[in-house]
Amino acid sequence: MNLNATNDRRPSTLDPRGELVEFDLATDEMLVNMGPQHPSTHGVLRLVLRTDGEVVLSASPRVGYLHRCGEKFGENLSPRQFIPFTDRLDYISSMNMNLGWALTVEKLLGHEVTEKCRHLRIIVCELNRIANHLVAACSTGLDLGSFTPFMWAFREREKIQNLFEELCGARLTYSYVTVGGVTADAPPGWMKKVEQFLDQFEPVVVELNTVLTSNAIFIRRMAGTGVLSPAMATGYGCTGPVLRGSGVDWDLRRDGEPIYTRMYNGYQWSVIAEVDGKYPQDHPYPPVPRPAVLGDSWHRFYVRMLEVVQSMHLVRQAIEKYSRCGGDVGKPLPLKQKLPPGEAYLETETPKGQLGFMIISDGSPIPWRVRIRSCSFFHVQVLPEICRGAMLADMTAIIASMDIVLGEVDR
Repeated sequence: MNLNATNDRRPSTLDPRGELVEFDLATDEMLVNMGPQHPSTHGVLRLVLRTDGEVVLSASPRVGYLHRCGEKFGENLSPRQFIPFTDRLDYISSMNMNLGWALTVEKLLGHEVTEKCRHLRIIVCELNRIANHLVAACSTGLDLGSFTPFMWAFREREKIQNLFEELCGARLTYSYVTVGGVTADAPPGWMKKVEQFLDQFEPVVVELNTVLTSNAIFIRRMAGTGVLSPAMATGYGCTGPVLRGSGVDWDLRRDGEPIYTRMYNGYQWSVIAEVDGKYPQDHPYPPVPRPAVLGDSWHRFYVRMLEVVQSMHLVRQAIEKYSRCGGDVGKPLPLKQKLPPGEAYLETETPKGQLGFMIISDGSPIPWRVRIRSCSFFHVQVLPEICRGAMLADMTAIIASMDIVLGEVDR
């Protein structure tokens, strides 16, 4: 305590003689470490906070604790051999990581997969998007002291993992979507099980919205914290639900390159541009309030809950289109197939944002250069801006609303 500093607050006390004495009071700044295993347990992120009392004056992210040389591995393996390493980027949505790399290599090769394969890829990637958003939603609630939604969401995610295990034998790192197609077609009866899951999952989404999204305590903890304006979001390169939570209408499933958007051609769906975006009339609206877009932690959370509903609708359409397609789902390209000289870059819409892969080839089976554009890395960069002036207790809510994964940040 610095009694000589000036401060607007003038506390008073009684001296031993019983007379009222006023004095000046000022707090000292402190450096507080969050991490590297920070309280909200979203990964090995270290945040150095400079605080004045409980007010955060600045936040400095420190990354690199999970660095595994992913790009260098890509420059020493063939594209198919690199698929399992893409699983480890965002291990919560591995199917989407596989897809981004496979499409980039196929763009370089000029290879186009079958229509049946495209629909199957949509099914697995949108199911994985649901699983990712369930983890994001339940971990946000857990960070703020709500334990029941955590159990509900993980119960439903476990059902998706059971489906993936039946499909490819893995529950977390799948290596299913590969260069040239997928590793195997869906087993008999698998699509029916997916439809049964969606049927029983619809009322669960309503329950999650009741106990979290529209919960008064949850809203008071999330609303107005970590406000990210549209200009700041685009300026820092934010994408995905973080960008759409600020009201920016951008989704690569609609606005991306043709090799990616071709997968979604003929699908009836609307990109979430604002919180009150329109959905197909045959699908129920999530029973949650629809205020104006603020770009705060609550809206980022809300967009993910809306995307869960949207992904369910896309999966149903993809199953119908898949069932009407003949032929096969393609087969993986040879492990040591030579790559044509040149380069290719492609970004896809993963659950956390836009993931980009660049591959440069010198004509050998091994890429000369591999580069990964991580969406979570950009979302870490904007943390100092949206955390400035926040209360210390709000830090976990802000970090959780960004839904970052450090395997992708450090790559």
